[in-house]
Amino acid sequence: IPAAVISMAILRYFKDHTVQENNIVQTIASAAGTLSAIIFVLPGLIMVGWWSGFPYWTTALLCALGGILGVTYSIPLRRALVTGSDLAFPEGVAAAEVLKVGDTSEGAADNRRGLHVIVWGAISSAFFSLLTNLKVALSSVTTAFKVGAGGTMVGTSLSLALIGIGHLVGLGVGIAMICGMLISYGVLLPYFSSGQLGSGDIAEGVQGIFASDVRFVGAGTIAIAAIWTFLKIIGPIFQGMRESISASRKRKDGFTVPPQERDLPASWVIGITLALMIPIGVLLWLFLRGSSLEHHTGGLIFLSIVFILALGLAVASVCGYMAGLIGSSNSPVSGVGILVAILTALVIKLATPAGADPKTLVAYTLFTAAIIFGIATISNDNLQDLKTGQLVNSTPWKQQVALIIGVGFGSLIIPPVLQLMNTAFGFQGAPGAGKNALAAPQASLIAELTKGVFGGDIDWSLLGLGALI
Repeated sequence: IPAAVISMAILRYFKDHTVQENNIVQTIASAAGTLSAIIFVLPGLIMVGWWSGFPYWTTALLCALGGILGVTYSIPLRRALVTGSDLAFPEGVAAAEVLKVGDTSEGAADNRRGLHVIVWGAISSAFFSLLTNLKVALSSVTTAFKVGAGGTMVGTSLSLALIGIGHLVGLGVGIAMICGMLISYGVLLPYFSSGQLGSGDIAEGVQGIFASDVRFVGAGTIAIAAIWTFLKIIGPIFQGMRESISASRKRKDGFTVPPQERDLPASWVIGITLALMIPIGVLLWLFLRGSSLEHHTGGLIFLSIVFILALGLAVASVCGYMAGLIGSSNSPVSGVGILVAILTALVIKLATPAGADPKTLVAYTLFTAAIIFGIATISNDNLQDLKTGQLVNSTPWKQQVALIIGVGFGSLIIPPVLQLMNTAFGFQGAPGAGKNALAAPQASLIAELTKGVFGGDIDWSLLGLGALI
C-alpha cells in the first residue's frame, strides 16, 4: 500500500497515467518485500554452525528460485481462489481501494470520499504512533500472572492497523482467532506451566513455555487445517488449471479473451516450474559437495526435487487460501514453516542411512525447507496482489511477470541485509553470539525442531494434541 501511494504521487505528473500502472508498481514492491520472510528459516543455518555468514549468490539464488516457484504455483490458484471463490482477501481489497482513490479519471465523487477516509485513517494512525513513540501512550499492554500452580499472560497491541484488519476480515474470522487465543492462553499455557515456573520471572517463564509447548500444539492444528484446506480446494485448483489451458488455446486459435482473463500460458508455467528444478538441483549439489552426505547426493537431490514439486503446490494452495481468508499479515506463515521443516526432516531422515552426520542432515533440511518456504511466502502474498488486480481490471499475465521481477529485486537485496544483521548483532544460539545477538525466534524454533526430528527427542504428543484440537 505505501508503494501504491508513492507510485500515485509520482505517476500523476505523467500524461495518461492509469490505475493499472500504479498497480504494477505496487505488485513489484509487494513481491520484493515479501521474500524478507526468509529470515524465518535461513538464520537457522548460522545457529547450527553450518554457515558463519550468508553467502551472497547462494542466498540470492535460493530466494529467487523459491520466489519464482511461488509465482508459478500461484497462477493456477488465481482462478481457483481469486475469481472462483468468495474469499475476502482483505489486504488485496484495501489496496484496490487505495489505487482507485488515486485514479481521478472516473468516479471522482467516490474517489474524493475514499480519499477523505484514507487520509483521516492515516492521520489518526500516525498521530497514535507518534504518541506511543513519545511514550505518552502505550503501544502494547502485556502482563503475566499465576493461575493455580501455573501461569499465563494476557496482552494486546494497541494498533489502529489491527482494528482496520479486524474490520476487513469480519466477525467469523475474528471469533476463530479469539477461540484460538482462549484455548492457548486460557487452557494450554496454564496446564503446561503448572509446577514449571519456579521462583524466577513469571513473564519469562510463561513465554518460554508458550514457545516450546503451545506453539507446537498450534503447529499440529495448522497441519490438520492445511490438509483439510488442500483437500477442499484441490478440485477448484484443477478446474482453474483447465480454464487457464482452455483460455490459452482460445487465444492461440484466434478467439478474443478479455484482458482480465489472460494468465501466462499454461505451457510456460509448467515449463518454467520444471526448468527451475535444474538450478535447484545444482544448488543442492553444491550445498552437499564435500559434506558427509556427498556419496548419497544423487538420490537425495532427486528425492528433494520431487518433494519440493509436490509439497510446494500444497503449501502454495494452503497459504493462498489462508491469505484470502484472514489476510497476508495475519496468515500464520511461521506455523507453515514449522510444518515444512518437520515434513522435510522426516523425508530426509527416511532417505538417509543410519549413522549419517546429524549436523549435515539438519543443515540440508533447513536449506531445502527454505526453498519451500520461499514458495509459501510468495504465494501467501501474490494472491492478494492478483485480487487487487482483478478489482482494478489489470491484466493478470502482466502482473505475473511483474511478480517475477519483484522476486528478482528482493533476491538481490535480502542477502546483504541478512549479512549486515549477522555482522552487526549476530543471532542467539550461534557459535560466538554476543549479548546483543538477535533472537530470530522462528528460525531458532525451526532449527531446534529439525534437530529434534533427527535426534529423536521431539515431543510428537504436542503436535498430536494440536491435530486433535
